[in-house]
Amino acid sequence: MSESAPAPRLPGQAALASLGYATPVADPADASPHSFPDGGGWRTEIPSVEGPEALHTVLAEAARLDVPVHRISQGSGVWMLTDAEITEMVDACAAAGVELCLFTGPRGSWDIGASTRTASGGGGLRARGHGAVAGCVEDALRATALGVRCLLVADEGVLWVLHRLREQGTLPADTTFKVSALIGPVNPASVAVHEGLGADSVNIPSDLTLEHLTEIRRVTRVPLDFYLEAPDDLGGYVRMYDAAELIRRGAPIYLKFGLSKAPGIYPFGAHLRDVTLSSARERVRRGRLALDLLARLGADGGMSPLGSRLPGPLTRFTGTTRTTGTTEEVPPAERS
Repeated sequence: MSESAPAPRLPGQAALASLGYATPVADPADASPHSFPDGGGWRTEIPSVEGPEALHTVLAEAARLDVPVHRISQGSGVWMLTDAEITEMVDACAAAGVELCLFTGPRGSWDIGASTRTASGGGGLRARGHGAVAGCVEDALRATALGVRCLLVADEGVLWVLHRLREQGTLPADTTFKVSALIGPVNPASVAVHEGLGADSVNIPSDLTLEHLTEIRRVTRVPLDFYLEAPDDLGGYVRMYDAAELIRRGAPIYLKFGLSKAPGIYPFGAHLRDVTLSSARERVRRGRLALDLLARLGADGGMSPLGSRLPGPLTRFTGTTRTTGTTEEVPPAERS
C-alpha cells in the first residue's frame, strides 16, 4: 500500500518557525466538505477571452506553458460576436476540451442609465427594464443554438428567467449559468439565493476573507469563481499566496487567472486587438505562476480532470435538487 501524500505546507512555514514565528495550525473544521461531481476540489479559468483570435492565443500559450484550462470566459457579450465567430470559438473549445462561457446581453456598464456613473453606483450593472432582460434572453437563445453551453449573467432577474427557460426546455438542459463578478454576492445568504435562482457557479469578490469562504461553505455547495488576481475595476487584488487555502476552504472553486494593471477591453473590437492578445498571453502566464506556487507547497493535488464542466446537485427555489441535465424531486423534509 502506498503511503499517503504529505500534507501541504504553508508559505515560509519552517523558516518562520525557526525564528519563533510559528504559523497557526489550520482548523480542520474550516475545510470545505464539498467537491465537484468528479471528485476534484478546483478547476481553472482564463477570463476576458474576447473572440476567436484571443481564444487561439490562450490555447496556444496554455499548451506552451503547460497550463491546464477548464473554462474560458468572455466579457464583452454575445452581441459583440458574429455567428461565425461564436461557432469558431465553440469548435476550438470542443477540440481542446475546454468549456466556453459567453456573457449575456445589455447591462449597466453600457446602457443609457446614468445612475451607474454616480458615486453610489445606482442600481449597479444590472439589466434595466424589460428591453434589457429581453436582450439577455435573445443572447442566450442565439448562443445556445450555436452550441454554447455556459452563459455569464449579471442580473438576478435574468438568472431566474434563464433558469426557468432551462427548466421548461427552451434552453438546453445542460446549459450552465455563471454569476458575474459585476454582481458578486458577499455573504452566505446571498450566495445561497443565487444558487436558488439557478446559478451553477457564483463569482464572489476577491476581497472576501478566508473566513468568509468558510461561512459560505456552511450553507451552500454551489461552485465559486474567484479571481486570484482581479482586474483593476474589480479592485486589483492579488491573492496568489492564498490559493491553497482558497481551495481548502472554498472547494468546489474555479481559480480565475485575471490581470491587474491592464487596460479595460470591454466591449472588445479590432481597435483593442494588440492589448487584448498581449493580456491574454499574460493571464495564462499568471496561471503558470499560481500552479507553480501550489506545486512548491505540495497543494496542487485534487484538481478536476480536464474536460469537466458540470457542477453537481444544486438546490433551487422550485424545491428540486438539480444536476444539470437531470432534475430529481427532493423529499419535503430535505427542502430548503
